[in-house]
Amino acid sequence: MIKHIDTNQLLQAGLNAESLRQNVIAGNIANIATPNYKSLSVKFEETLAKAIENGKGEELSKLKGELYTPNKTTVNSNGNDVDLDVEVSEMVKNTLRHKTYTLLLKKRYGQIRAAINTKA
Repeated sequence: MIKHIDTNQLLQAGLNAESLRQNVIAGNIANIATPNYKSLSVKFEETLAKAIENGKGEELSKLKGELYTPNKTTVNSNGNDVDLDVEVSEMVKNTLRHKTYTLLLKKRYGQIRAAINTKA
């Protein structure tokens, strides 16, 4: 059972995962012509869900994205499996998630500021 989930820690963990994911996507694109390069991806949502399910909400700030090789795209003639269309699509999704986390964090701090100002 979850005792408490710190919203700020949750949002920070999400931002950290999206930052890692952005770097991984950029690395995949940078290696698009590298022979035998295998694209990487980041697992975070599954790790987050398990932490919440296992009642480890207080440890959200320690969550890290996990790198893995998805092996979902076709390997080209030089052994490289980076697909630019897939990477650009992932970058767009990642950017939207990052903006969402940022907006939620901004709203959270706005609520804290409003609470402080009403007490003053």
